[in-house]
Amino acid sequence: MPVPPSRSLRSSLVVAACAALAACGTVDGVSHTIASAVTPYKVEVVQGNFVSKEQVDQLKPGMSRQQARELLGTPLVTSLFREDRWDYVFTLRRKGVEEQARRLTLWFRGDALDRFEGDPMPSEAEFVATIGAKPREARTPVLEASPEQLARATSKPAAAPAAPAPATPPTSYPPLEPAGR
Repeated sequence: MPVPPSRSLRSSLVVAACAALAACGTVDGVSHTIASAVTPYKVEVVQGNFVSKEQVDQLKPGMSRQQARELLGTPLVTSLFREDRWDYVFTLRRKGVEEQARRLTLWFRGDALDRFEGDPMPSEAEFVATIGAKPREARTPVLEASPEQLARATSKPAAAPAAPAPATPPTSYPPLEPAGR
């Protein structure tokens, strides 16, 4: 016949169960703290054609489609129903930096450029500066050595014990396959 559990064992099990249930309320807080400390890697997304201010300045009404394509590249969006309209769209998404989105639209009459309009475009130098901008403040290490550090670096290190001579390799090796073949 089994021995019934004692009252102290029952009460300790009840206390442990209550403590476990009470801890469930704090798990959300802990997991939220961990999730805010660990952020997933986000890929920088560059889509479309970057068109600089210098390129837009070279656009002139009357240019042929081929000249416009050579200057700006192939348009990101062309429509079968509106073959006289080309759209150049550019977006850049980086963590910690405001999203950049620019659009330029060209209209053609026949083979000649009729007109164009779009967002103000940055110069190439301005765009490179925004690409190179660090999203977060990075800590730059100190690149100067103190006199004590220089003295330690230039002093000769203590002689290390001589390493034993490497073992000579064997002159013959056992066969790879059994001799019975």
